[in-house]
Amino acid sequence: MKQIETTDPRVLDVFPGGVANGEFGFPTDQIVVMQKAQGCRLWTDKGEEYLDMSMGWGSVLVGHARPEIVEAVTAQATQGSNFAYLNTHSLALAEEICRISPAAEKLRFCASGTEATMYCQRLARAFTGAEKILKFEGAYHGANEAGVTSLFATGKTNFPTPELTSAGTPAAARQLLVAPYNDIAALRSILSEYKTEIAAILMEPLQRCTPPQDGYLQAVRAAADEFGVLLIFDEVVTGFRLAYGGAQEYYGVKPDLIAYGKALGGGYPIGAFGGRTDIMEMVNENRIGGDDYVWMASTLGGNPVSTAAANATLAVFRQPGTYEHLHGLGQSLRDKMAKALTDRDITGQIIGDGPLAQVVFSPDPVFDYRSTIKGDRKKGRALMLALFRRRVFLNPMGTKLYLSLAHDETAVDDFMDRFHAALNDITQ
Repeated sequence: MKQIETTDPRVLDVFPGGVANGEFGFPTDQIVVMQKAQGCRLWTDKGEEYLDMSMGWGSVLVGHARPEIVEAVTAQATQGSNFAYLNTHSLALAEEICRISPAAEKLRFCASGTEATMYCQRLARAFTGAEKILKFEGAYHGANEAGVTSLFATGKTNFPTPELTSAGTPAAARQLLVAPYNDIAALRSILSEYKTEIAAILMEPLQRCTPPQDGYLQAVRAAADEFGVLLIFDEVVTGFRLAYGGAQEYYGVKPDLIAYGKALGGGYPIGAFGGRTDIMEMVNENRIGGDDYVWMASTLGGNPVSTAAANATLAVFRQPGTYEHLHGLGQSLRDKMAKALTDRDITGQIIGDGPLAQVVFSPDPVFDYRSTIKGDRKKGRALMLALFRRRVFLNPMGTKLYLSLAHDETAVDDFMDRFHAALNDITQ
């Protein structure tokens, strides 16, 4: 296979580390410039074709350039791209989300999942009068302070003390508490000790690729009720991916507030947050000037292009067989990857659910962040870079792989050919 050419020096001149929008930590000689995409394939400006296993960090669940989405966006673009106001597309989209999301009695739009989880936290603090948010170690909730705290934790701090993953976030040390995922006893202990100071529990129902243990989410819901704190589900990843009704439908647990993004927009920028009416009414502008008003505004939130794309995207998700396809394909991928490790006597496991998969080079069960980082992360990065050299597009800083509706068994087999070769690379 042709080797990837040396990076265009222009990207290093203008972007720190040669990265335009953050997190893609490639060696500088492996950075490429993408130009177009179709289905589950990407092409660079030099015409090199990649199998996409990132899919816009999971935002393009329908596949790149899906005709229904292209048609909806093209039609709206000729009629204006942003009014910064209520429009026919945003109204229809809000009605559909409120119809399928038990938690979303009322809804507001913003421009990203980061904003959506930020607003949920602000509402929780305002509604309860408490300052602290309790999150789970290793969980990502967007680029806000809670999202990036204890994200790449070393495991050296004692719960519930947060670890500042990012410089420039000093307030997180005061405003956050951190618990281990899938440990209800530890969660209850923290809630008991800090119950008057905690506004909400913020969580990914499926944390990264680590599934909740049986009964865990139900126990978290019960604990939130018992200790009088709100429960926020960050469904930026799980929303519309595990089921049409998201993790709420898939796991049967209803939070008080919920955040959406990623797959909702069909590849276009969007965020939404919703919740109980009594909480959501705090953003009602009729309350401005009162101590029960929460500021919320978004220039691009609910813009007609993104919401037209989202309405077309949800119509795709409603098509028969959508979730059977995503779950079946995801299980097939995880099974084949696990067999590849077993056949080579490589210590490791494949975790995930739905159309998600992750390699963990560890002999021990994975059930939370610390059990994940016990794995051989150096080998994990080597595998990701080996896959990238074989034209599989992904984020080498993590091992989460995203499938989409554009992937099929042929694409999975294509990936597996490259996965086998990459395993050979790192073991030889």
